[in-house]
Amino acid sequence: MNNMSRIFAMSALAALLPLSALANKADDTVRIAFAKELDNADIYFSSARESTIFGYAVFDSLVEHDPETGEWVGNLAESFEWVDDLTLEFTLRQGITFHNGEAFDADDVVFTFNHFADPATGVAMPNTVGWIKSAEKLDQYTVRVHLKEPFPAALAYVDSAMPIYPDQYYQEVGSQGFAQKPVGTGPYQLESITPGTGFTLTAFADYHAEGPRQKAQIGTVEVRSIPDVNTQIAELFSGSIDFLWQVPEEQAQKIAEQGRFTVTQAPTMRFGYVSLDASGRTGEDVPTTDIRVRKAINHAIDRKAIRDAFFSESSEIINSICNPLQFGCEQDVTAYEYDPEKARKLLAEAGYADGFEIELYAYRDRPAAEAIAQMLAEVGITARLNVLQYAALAEKVLKQEVPTAFMTWGSGSVADVSASTSKFFDGSEIDYARNPDLTALLKAGDTTTDDAARKESYSKALKLIADEAYWVPLWTYTANYVMSPELDFTPTPDEFVRFFDMRWK
Repeated sequence: MNNMSRIFAMSALAALLPLSALANKADDTVRIAFAKELDNADIYFSSARESTIFGYAVFDSLVEHDPETGEWVGNLAESFEWVDDLTLEFTLRQGITFHNGEAFDADDVVFTFNHFADPATGVAMPNTVGWIKSAEKLDQYTVRVHLKEPFPAALAYVDSAMPIYPDQYYQEVGSQGFAQKPVGTGPYQLESITPGTGFTLTAFADYHAEGPRQKAQIGTVEVRSIPDVNTQIAELFSGSIDFLWQVPEEQAQKIAEQGRFTVTQAPTMRFGYVSLDASGRTGEDVPTTDIRVRKAINHAIDRKAIRDAFFSESSEIINSICNPLQFGCEQDVTAYEYDPEKARKLLAEAGYADGFEIELYAYRDRPAAEAIAQMLAEVGITARLNVLQYAALAEKVLKQEVPTAFMTWGSGSVADVSASTSKFFDGSEIDYARNPDLTALLKAGDTTTDDAARKESYSKALKLIADEAYWVPLWTYTANYVMSPELDFTPTPDEFVRFFDMRWK
């Protein structure tokens, strides 16, 4: 009996349990399973989605993007305004306290912005804070943020990537101490963290709830790290888990057929791609420096077949290295249809009639990664698949040791090309194209305040990337959420699982 058969055989037994056993409404505790653990509770030093979700529960940002109206609304900030293209001013709410009782005011905002924008601090994603020149305290509840240059996407980063920390406590305990016992102003406060196992949050009784968020509706949130999806599903069936996120399409469909759980699919900002070393960062003789090889790889991968086999039909095949939900993500660019014969011809023209060997890395969706490797093998490219943990793979990318990789990117759920394409082709250590003309086009789009001009710059950049076949754009991702029928939760495209929006029916 294979794993899926075993899991669904167990569901027959679980179906005999009373429905109340499938929920934890009685003790007001929602139990959640994530595939990956919380790698760092000081979330400025993590790029993982799990850390972002943790941060949304424990911390507040100055502003938030209302997922229903699309407008920017104040959270810790009562109001905000652009003084000019280089100056953003926030008027803060008064009477707010951190979980440890420390009063919130301008000092916390100024410390947070200045400390984490300092290159010496070394945050995980420098682009999220790199636009900040300095933060200035005007009075106890007024802060001005000075920009290095115009950056129209600034509020998106203030929302998704810049939670406010308590200045006194953080400076007392340092990053390591803060990661062990983080303190915020958010709807939930930390009860405990068990490295490698999970964490527990409890509702913060004194949450201000004057902004777009509400007070936590469920008293306790327990998040467990369960890497194996079959184990997650088994615990869902037994009543030990109430909520699963990112359930693979096949399993989600089978669970939905039972009619015993709520199964919801939602679009996300995440997209998949195969990165290619086009500039020889991993070695002068790497075949992908030849545009004919890069085009061959693009033609060799049947994106639709892999999408249909392992993902949702609502996942969109993309032609640009960005998500169509993002501002400026044009898809009208050169597209490479699946054509293995053309791929072989291009390889022969490049001097690889007998093919070549290359390392292919991945960190998730192993069946899709294996399919990509198999398709490359069919045109003569032996792609040796290496599946690593995300942190390990990210480190190898920074060390320029990854010639090709099947990766995904969620852009921090920032709906702007500056959070995706611009990050990959910015001339930094992770830029494997190193085309100064491309970097300049993206820079212009990132720093121009006129929307039409931004779109024009991004359009030229995306067309250049496609013409040069720098990478292989794959598909967008949807997320499957499976939950107890007693739980009420509506996912949003930004893929932030907002625990404070959960409630019992």
